[in-house]
Amino acid sequence: MTCIRLKGQTEPIAVGKIVCIGRNYLDHIRELGNPVPEEPVLFIKPATSILPEGGSIRIPEISNDCHHELELAVLIGKKAVRIRPGEAMDHVAGYGVAIDLTLRDVQQRLKEKGLPWEIAKGFDTACPLSDFVPASEVADPGNLELRLWVNAEMRQSGNTAQMMRPVAEVISEMSRFFTLEPGDVVLTGTPAGVSAIRSGDKLKGLIEGVGMLNVQVE
Repeated sequence: MTCIRLKGQTEPIAVGKIVCIGRNYLDHIRELGNPVPEEPVLFIKPATSILPEGGSIRIPEISNDCHHELELAVLIGKKAVRIRPGEAMDHVAGYGVAIDLTLRDVQQRLKEKGLPWEIAKGFDTACPLSDFVPASEVADPGNLELRLWVNAEMRQSGNTAQMMRPVAEVISEMSRFFTLEPGDVVLTGTPAGVSAIRSGDKLKGLIEGVGMLNVQVE
């Protein structure tokens, strides 16, 4: 069982699943040359892909192009089924820092063949994740600075205000298809600046008012 921690709680929280939205920042869509989606692009990472603070990323041998994607993570605290955006924030327990790792070359090969690309997103260690802070400590999740460094070089810099679909809308849309349960984690998309990581790289992700995440690549 994979667990995370919420500040102020002594007991760890078991994670059920990680539900993600892709292509939620226009500048990231443009840097990859993808079309702007008319509907949310949703996918799931297994809880086993979580890598805690200080851990080591293991890039599968099938890839030579693993990319980092810094994201605001949302911890679900109350069951959500087909809820409206206006109800969504009542279901949030906390916020954390996540790095959605993507085997870009593997993903592209599978997409070209019309095949599912879970392998490119859900491999072991594909979701470095910090501890969470209570939702009450984050005044406005729609206006948070995000930054990521690789070996002290800043690669990503953005703000959650750049999201095409804000947190409440993302949660609402996900709940149309997937029952969100306490302990589930929602990833909200990444700003521009994604790039490849290599063995020995050290990554640091920072989200204003939420926290910091440090991991390295084996």
